[in-house]
Amino acid sequence: MGPVLESLIKLQSVENRLRAAKAKLARSRRNVIIQENQVRSFQNALEAKQEEIQLTRVQCDRLELELKSRDEEISRYRTALNTSKTNKEYAAVLTHLNTTKADNSKIEAQVLELMKDIEADDAECKTIREQIAEQKKKLEDIRKQTEQSAEKFEQDINQIQTEWNSQAKEVPSDALELFNRVADTYDGEALSTIDVHDDVGGYSCDGCFMGLTTETVNLLMSKDEIIRCPNCTRILVLSGKE
Repeated sequence: MGPVLESLIKLQSVENRLRAAKAKLARSRRNVIIQENQVRSFQNALEAKQEEIQLTRVQCDRLELELKSRDEEISRYRTALNTSKTNKEYAAVLTHLNTTKADNSKIEAQVLELMKDIEADDAECKTIREQIAEQKKKLEDIRKQTEQSAEKFEQDINQIQTEWNSQAKEVPSDALELFNRVADTYDGEALSTIDVHDDVGGYSCDGCFMGLTTETVNLLMSKDEIIRCPNCTRILVLSGKE
């Protein structure tokens, strides 16, 4: 291999380090996003529970209003009971009175259950608020840690980027353009070495494992020109074992 391919191999080495440093920075920032989502999840749970409490209170208020109306109805039945003129009339009013009382007892039981639900939900809201406070504190800690580590990662990235820029100057412009294009396709891995299969006497691309011809290897050994894998389109280089 000649100077063009050798310069690409050196650039690939720097490219790998640069992408690794950028990945570390992205991971550190992603931890903040994950924690923010955790806080948001608890906040959404709190809002949902508060809405549930509100709906329960509305239902409870409606039943209590119905009870008030029924209490007035009971008062009217009692008055009618005292003014009944016949046994038949008395018995009819008494039946209505007892039925209304029984219905009221059921409604009162419903109201009691709803009040218990509200009490339980209020307690759950308190727990969620405590969890939110805890998660927010954790978020602040992660943010501080991320700011510290991000500063170090950014320094590393700037340093490696300077090295990358310097090495890129050693690569012809057309080869550099191709390198960048393939690198973007394969997450930085623009080059692929050629694997030698001694047992069968064949060759393959280390990137996609597809077979390569002897002619391809001979060209790389004899010429300093870019040859790409016909399958994955990575730039082929010799591994030093051919």
